[in-house]
Parts: sequence; C-alpha cells; structure tokens
Amino acid sequence: MLDLKFVRENPDIVKQNIKNKFQDKKLPLVDEVIELDEKARAAKTEADELRASRNKLSKQIGALMGQGKKEEAEEVKAQVNANAERLKELEAQETELNAKVTEIMMKIPNIIDPSVPIGKDDSENVEIEKFGEPVVPDFEVPYHTDIMAKFNGIDLDAAGKVAGNGFYYLMGDIARLHSAVISYARDFMIDRGFTYCVPPFMIRSNVVTGVMSFEEMDAMMYKIEGEDLYLIGTSEHSMIGKFIDTITPENQLPKTLTSYSPCFRKEKGAHGIEERGVYRIHQFEKQEMIVVCKPEESKMWFEKLWQNTVDLFRSLDIPVRTLECCSGDLADLKVKSIDVEAWSPRQKKYFEVGSCSNLGDAQARRLKIRVQDENKNKYFAHTLNNTVVAPPRMLIAFLENNLQADGSVRIPEALRPYMGGHDKLQA
Repeated sequence: MLDLKFVRENPDIVKQNIKNKFQDKKLPLVDEVIELDEKARAAKTEADELRASRNKLSKQIGALMGQGKKEEAEEVKAQVNANAERLKELEAQETELNAKVTEIMMKIPNIIDPSVPIGKDDSENVEIEKFGEPVVPDFEVPYHTDIMAKFNGIDLDAAGKVAGNGFYYLMGDIARLHSAVISYARDFMIDRGFTYCVPPFMIRSNVVTGVMSFEEMDAMMYKIEGEDLYLIGTSEHSMIGKFIDTITPENQLPKTLTSYSPCFRKEKGAHGIEERGVYRIHQFEKQEMIVVCKPEESKMWFEKLWQNTVDLFRSLDIPVRTLECCSGDLADLKVKSIDVEAWSPRQKKYFEVGSCSNLGDAQARRLKIRVQDENKNKYFAHTLNNTVVAPPRMLIAFLENNLQADGSVRIPEALRPYMGGHDKLQA
C-alpha cells in the first residue's frame, strides 16, 4: 500500500504507474481517493475545532456559574450540546471516509522499480541469465508422473478418490526424495545464515490482506468455515505476519528467516496439458526465505535471495535461468520480481520453479511493521521473499535432469546424505 501523502502529492506518477501495469480501469481510483481524503481531512479539522471549542466553552460555563450568571451559562451549555451533536456526526463521517480511503488505497498498485521492463503479461518477461548447460539426452524422457510410476512412487487415482483432483500420494523412494529435497534446502539456507522456522499454517484475515492484494486472496486462499482463519498459500504469509504491529530496533535488522510449510492453493483458472501430474496442485510443501530489512538494503537482499535459489538448483546439477518479470506480470504489492526457471529436457524449455520478490514497504505499511533508529525515529521496513524450493516442481526438474538411459535416476552428491548414501534410484 502506498503512502497516502505520496498519492496526494504525486497523482500523475501514481496514474502513470497504473498505466505501466496495464490496469487502466484503476485510474479513476486515484482521483476518488484524493477527493475522499480531502473530505476526511476537512471533517477531522472541523471536529478538532469543535473539540477545542468545547474545552473553551466548558471553562466559560464554569466561570459564568461562579459569577451567578446562570441564564448566560445555560445559553453556552445549549451551544455545547449543539456542537456535541455536530461532533458526533463528524466523527462518524470521518470513520466512514477513512475506511473508504483505506479500501481504495489497498487496490492501488505499488510503484514499480524503474528497472522493471514494461510489458502486458508473463509472455513479455525478459531473460536475464542462464546457469548451467541445458542438455537434451539422446533417449526419450517420459512425463514426470510416468517416471515416478516406474518407482511405484505416485498414486493419483487413490488421491482423487480421497481428496479430488489436484492431490497426490507420494510413495517409497519418490516420497523419500521429496523429503530429502526439503531437508537439504533447509540446511542449505541455515548454512547461509538464515534462521529456521516452522510457522503457523493458518492465518487471520488481517494478515492475509496485509501480505497480498484482494485479487490474489480470492484466487489463492482457502477460508476455514466459521473461523477468521485461512490456510496459507505459502509460508511467506505467516512469516511476514510474524512481525505485525511491531517496532524493531534498527540494530537488530535484518531479520533473515527460512521456513518450512505445507501450502494450500485454489489454483483458479484454466490449466494446460503441461500442468497435469504434480505441476499445479492444491497442496504441496515448500521451503521459503524471507527478509525484513532497512529500505536502503532491500536491493542488495533481493540479489542475494534469487542467487540462493540458483545456487541450490545448480548444486543438484539442474540448469536454470532467471527472468525479470515485466510490469504487467507483477502482483500489485511488488516493486520488482525475478522468476527462477529450471530446464526441462522433456519439454526442451524452461519452466518456473520459484519467484523472488521485493515488496518495498507495501506489506510493512499494511501490517505496521516498523523500525526505530538510534534517534527514536520510526519508519516502515522493507520485506522480501523467495522460494528456496517447492518439491513438486523441483521433483519434475530433478527427475528429468538426472534420469539415465537405463531408467535409473542419479542422485547428485549434495543430496546423497539425505538419501541414505545412495547414488541412484533404481526401479
């Protein structure tokens, strides 16, 4: 969420930012929120004047009563009562106007970084760099669920009967591989100085609206019926929520956390054939990383975060590339975002396995995550998040890139301690 003062003083910048994100339908919101804010501030000014007048008149009443001027005192009392009625109206008006202002402000997108390429959607994202040499083997690479099935490692039919589409049972060596990847990612991030955390898997509505836009919330979140609770779509939500309504001494920053959690997503919308199997599902597990830092350090942390994911995938011999997300592909709270994509030998192309985002002070402003410097001045922190690894998609990349001609799957050296020392999976 933007600073209202910034919107008031820079409406043209805010409107151009909306145009850059190809959200022209939101342009009227800028003038609307400025007008409502003006009315709210006018109501507050009048209310403040009436409060000051009430105090002054109350003293006047006391003085008149002390002088025996009861009739004059009663006239002043009548004025005080009339002012009280008006004050009541103004306070209700101010509350209503401020609520409308907040609602609109939460729909106006954050100002994107000047370096973000302008584009309508993810088809216009820009490749930045490739890491590792993509290889297409001289044998056919089966679809990932077919590879898993050869190891008796997946049961989609039973999961469909138990929970419906978008769920799965992982079994045997494939289930173990899934857990190994999560454990390896956990230790990988701990070795990089991040504090490990297992967060709540449900969060309240005020945290949901603090960490994401209304559009994302509707498309992603599962609501717990009868409770003010939502299942998390990623542990970033509860990890950032951990700092809600806090003031952190500046010398205690940055906060660098890595977290494990299951994730639950509606995944609304049409899905293509390449999203069968475990590519796009309603439940999965993930290792995440988040940073809460000083504003001047967020760009540096952004570079470190996406590099962590690249390094992890390369340590497992999986070629990856980074893509700069264009303006139209950025969620409303994001300042800048980079996707990490892994190479798929079967598809002969890259596919998304993680996303790194700098949200500036948008989440901090919504959740009141503040920092206090040595002079007792307070300001909003910057927040960032990035996927370390999400095993369903990681498993796809892992199995395809480590599949051997004889049907076995090579286990890279870094993962062997988590797989009982084995150097391959053999069906």
